[in-house]
Amino acid sequence: MGVSRTDLFTKEQNGLAQMAKVLAHPARIAILQHLIKTNACINGDLVQELGLAQATISQHLRELKDIGIVQGTIEGVSMSYCIAPEKWNEFKRLFNELFDQLETVDKKNCC
Repeated sequence: MGVSRTDLFTKEQNGLAQMAKVLAHPARIAILQHLIKTNACINGDLVQELGLAQATISQHLRELKDIGIVQGTIEGVSMSYCIAPEKWNEFKRLFNELFDQLETVDKKNCC
């Protein structure tokens, strides 16, 4: 497969695609839902909640942290994670802007 031509797209398009890519895994969605529900958690709680291995949870958390939607703090030997509110609101705004571009779906003009 060839190299992705991200240079053909705007910074906003590339950013939104990166956000979508990070969200495109059910384990990451489950992690975000758990963080929203609990408003914070310790990494070990996610292992019990999701039934995934610690290494798998850590890998998914790293992806979420790398894009900035999750933040964490070290408490002894445990990591505590939560949703990063500013980045969450940015995700929400950008996806809403995309979805709002099509105000109504006209079935008459659709393939």
